[in-house]
Amino acid sequence: MSDDHRQGAASPGGPAPRTPAPPGTGGSTWTGEATGHHQWLLAVLGAGCLALGILLAVDSAWNDSAPLWMSVTGCVAGGLLALFGTLAFVKVHVRVDSECLEVRCGHMGLPRHRIHLRDVVEAEFVPRVTPRHWGGWGYRWRPEKGTAVVVRRGEGMLLRMGDGRTFTVTVDNAEAAVRAVRERLQPPGHRPA
Repeated sequence: MSDDHRQGAASPGGPAPRTPAPPGTGGSTWTGEATGHHQWLLAVLGAGCLALGILLAVDSAWNDSAPLWMSVTGCVAGGLLALFGTLAFVKVHVRVDSECLEVRCGHMGLPRHRIHLRDVVEAEFVPRVTPRHWGGWGYRWRPEKGTAVVVRRGEGMLLRMGDGRTFTVTVDNAEAAVRAVRERLQPPGHRPA
């Protein structure tokens, strides 16, 4: 089967809608990841803030001091939020199988986002994704751009859905990720023999 036939021809009004390839026709599962190294600095700052809150709570004389209570609460809460917020988005794992693309964030795999390939119309390679264009690192949403998971600057993949939504994810070897998605998409009405 030629690449043009497998990827489908674009219609005059835009790309042709696609349906996922039947299981077993898209090859094996593709996996990739990306790591953002700058977030570790923010995680260290969060740990420092948490440690300061604990130190204040343990080492201070509690005599119903509202400012002390507020300081301890603020340091502990801020430290926990910074730690979770940065560690959750230090790494992203991308998995493409015959039915869906799954994105898992952080070392615990949360948050997790799953996109069924039957909803995908097109996959594109994006040579430069930057946190500045998305308003920061992490799980982002902007009305004019769609949804993204951004853990570092650099290459990424953009998926266009049939309903007009888009999803962007930073991933190493994004061109291979795009190929993996395109191999699993077929033009509507195409049935393997």
